Amino acid sequence: MSGGPTPTKHSPTKLWLGEANDVSAFAGRGRSVWFPFSQLSFRVTNNMEPEIEDKTLELMCSVPRSLWLGCSSVAESLCALRCLQSIPSTRAHNQNTSVMESQNHVDDLSPKKTTVLTKLSNGPVMTGSRKRPSEGNYDKEKEHCIALFDQWSEADQVEFVEHLISRMCHYQHGHINSYLKPMLQRDFITALPAQGLDHIAENILSFLDAQSLCSAELVCKEWQRVISEGMLWKKLIERMVRTDPLWKGLSERHQWEKYLFKNRTTEVPPNSYYHSLYPKIIQDIETIEANWRCGRHNLQRIQCRSENSKGVYCLQYDDDKIISGLRDNSIKIWDKQSLECLKILTGHTGSVLCLQYDERVIVTGSSDSTVRVWDVTSGEVLNTLIHHNEAVLHLRFCNGLMVTCSKDRSIAVWDMASPTDISLRRVLVGHRAAVNVVDFDDKYIVSASGDRTIKVWSTSTCEFVRTLNGHKRGIACLQYRDRLVVSGSSDNTIRLWDIECGACLRVLEGHEELVRCIRFDNKRIVSGAYDGKIKVWDLQAALDPRAPASTLCLRTLVEHSGRVFRLQFDEFQIISSSHDDTILIWDFLNIAGGDIPCSDSWRS
Repeated sequence: MSGGPTPTKHSPTKLWLGEANDVSAFAGRGRSVWFPFSQLSFRVTNNMEPEIEDKTLELMCSVPRSLWLGCSSVAESLCALRCLQSIPSTRAHNQNTSVMESQNHVDDLSPKKTTVLTKLSNGPVMTGSRKRPSEGNYDKEKEHCIALFDQWSEADQVEFVEHLISRMCHYQHGHINSYLKPMLQRDFITALPAQGLDHIAENILSFLDAQSLCSAELVCKEWQRVISEGMLWKKLIERMVRTDPLWKGLSERHQWEKYLFKNRTTEVPPNSYYHSLYPKIIQDIETIEANWRCGRHNLQRIQCRSENSKGVYCLQYDDDKIISGLRDNSIKIWDKQSLECLKILTGHTGSVLCLQYDERVIVTGSSDSTVRVWDVTSGEVLNTLIHHNEAVLHLRFCNGLMVTCSKDRSIAVWDMASPTDISLRRVLVGHRAAVNVVDFDDKYIVSASGDRTIKVWSTSTCEFVRTLNGHKRGIACLQYRDRLVVSGSSDNTIRLWDIECGACLRVLEGHEELVRCIRFDNKRIVSGAYDGKIKVWDLQAALDPRAPASTLCLRTLVEHSGRVFRLQFDEFQIISSSHDDTILIWDFLNIAGGDIPCSDSWRS
């Protein structure tokens, strides 16, 4: 510190003090020695014995900063005084004298009541009583304080403890925190039912996943009782069935759906039934995933027996039926369980190239340039739309809107008020070749053409938005969902696109001829081509630019003897149709002969 004498040999060269803004000095008489530290100076009296002076400096470097920082003199530091009083002299000629003089010197400087002033770096100066030697008075005073404390109200007790804590130093706060932490931990799951709040405890535990729920059952008997009486395993399965199509499909196929979504008044199995059911469901799911990866399937074949020309151009299915459009101008409806033909619809004068149905109607497009609407139950023709000049190659309808496309290069947008009240809203023109496929949602209409382009249109205004370029030859198929478009082309490739920016995210190569049909879900892409092969691709890996191209194709399925025209799939099966006049059902759930070792011969 400027203005002071040069430090002596007794001065410590370094002492870490953090941030300190005040100046503390050792009080004394006569010549002073100043010891500069970081923004802090100490003055030690020169009247002390040299050894006491050394011990004082040693003491300053060893005691906690919070003990002496802010003291106006060494005499005000109780800890320093105690140490100085007990320092033995190492100088033989005046050993006893030095100790007595040092003690007398301290006694002269000490006030009647010694206190410790502590200044924390982040708090105010606090004063605390020095710890007295252990005496009988302490126990009596403590009991008296406790007796007074017990007489106060809770608010007064809290205020007093807060005031008491505010006078303590940091390490005391740490001890109190360690003492309070276990006291503040509450077993609320056990406590809530005791207050008649079982439903709250059940609701809290109902958010756990299966592994956490298993662990919770092992906590104690009360937790196990809450889980059992709350039927939490049943609720967990119900949550999975509501949110995961795979779980929903399994519940329907294995007939345990009838035990779900029933209230407690209905007779249902106990919680233990659902507890044992859960791992069986997980095992089924793992088996299905393994079957997809390894190509294990049970194959069923429908021979369509077309009379004139052979080939099944389009199809759609549900749990009960398969509806197919054939090259021989007919529409055939098949029982999905028995595989028998239930009904044949006739009326088109050309091949049935595309179809879609819902619970009320079947809508078909044909090479005769017409769109027909059929009653799904009776098979009666309800409406015939004559607009396109050439073959209707594809169509889609949803929520009162229908979009058709044609070999005449145009796209027609229709309003469907009812099966018999369908009116043309807009014709979209822009492609330079046949429009082979369309798809749409509330935001975009997407079309693909033999001109090698994919065009995006606004659903609400029917205005053109952008063109996706990349395929080297005409595009035969696509599917659009959310931001993702997946397309297949006669350049033998599959491309993944981001519809918002128009970027091509990935090119999948593997088919040897035109990719004729393609579908995808959250996990997989399934494609069919004129090479007679069906390929299963890993969608998530395809969207990852770091994934090697060699890992993208999971399986190649070869059973068709002709071109694959159309396919659909779900979590359990693929259903495909071909130029060979067959419909194939590839079942990955019900495998004859149980688990079959995964053979690399299936891998592409």
